[in-house]
Amino acid sequence: MSPDRPLTPQQLLDVYRRMVLIRRYEDHLYLLFLKGQVPGTLHQCQGQEAVAVGVCAVLRADDVIFSTHRPVGHLLAKGASLKGVSAEIWGKAAAGGKGGQMHLAAVEVGAMPSNAIVGANVPIAVGAALAFKLRREDRVAVSFFGDGAANIGALHEGINLAAVKDAPVVFVCENNLYAASTHIAQSLRVTDIADRAAAYGIPGQVVDGMDVLAVHQSALEAVERARSGGGPTLLEYKTYRFKGHSRGDAGNYRSKEEFERWRQRDPVDLFRRRLLDEYQQSERDLEAIERACQADIEEAVAFTVASPEPLAAECFRHVFAD
Repeated sequence: MSPDRPLTPQQLLDVYRRMVLIRRYEDHLYLLFLKGQVPGTLHQCQGQEAVAVGVCAVLRADDVIFSTHRPVGHLLAKGASLKGVSAEIWGKAAAGGKGGQMHLAAVEVGAMPSNAIVGANVPIAVGAALAFKLRREDRVAVSFFGDGAANIGALHEGINLAAVKDAPVVFVCENNLYAASTHIAQSLRVTDIADRAAAYGIPGQVVDGMDVLAVHQSALEAVERARSGGGPTLLEYKTYRFKGHSRGDAGNYRSKEEFERWRQRDPVDLFRRRLLDEYQQSERDLEAIERACQADIEEAVAFTVASPEPLAAECFRHVFAD
């Protein structure tokens, strides 16, 4: 166990800023989607912000993350620009106009292209981690995946290989209880996915995914272990998504009682209260952060909407070799 390493007041505020930015951006996209102003579909992460921010806050700029079909929070937590993310979602020329919301990338900040195939990023993250080890680079890879990936063959193959090779990789399971509309109890006989870590001979830990500071501390320990040559860790964060699986999903398979129970533990609200009550941050400072995030979002969306569409001649670029 690593010693507890408290965040400085400025770091605490930066964590809050990133959480607010993700929440408000996703909410803004939701409203624009309802107005028919966002192309394609959306897979949103409201409710899961603490996992993305808590994990990415312990990573260095040259560490890499591998995301899923629900990647917006991960990319913004790792430092991707709002304009870049928006340009890809809108399919604008500034981002190449090909990937869409499920295939976001910001390689310049270590956010590798997200993968919409369930569980498929796990062995890719392991490959990156093995490359770091072979090159003797002081870098760590992180694989984000949901509970729906827990039974995918690629996940087991990837984790097993990482364990055998002591690869510097951290496996982050965002357990939001539902694989699309299938409750975890219908696909797993174990209560905690982290228990499966024992089968690979690596540590597994269950953490409250609505508590960003608990996420931060557990991720810090796992990343330090990976970076020091100790090998991988499987972190399972119990969390909840407040929206449906995608924008076509009303989430009617969830009871109102269950939804409200989790809603009472909104990670953004919980952390805001802690900043005020435990860390003596001022209401004025938090409101200033919230206003700045909203302004940044509106500026990025306005920029993106006004940006040019990709040219037809670009259709086959990066598809076929020259």
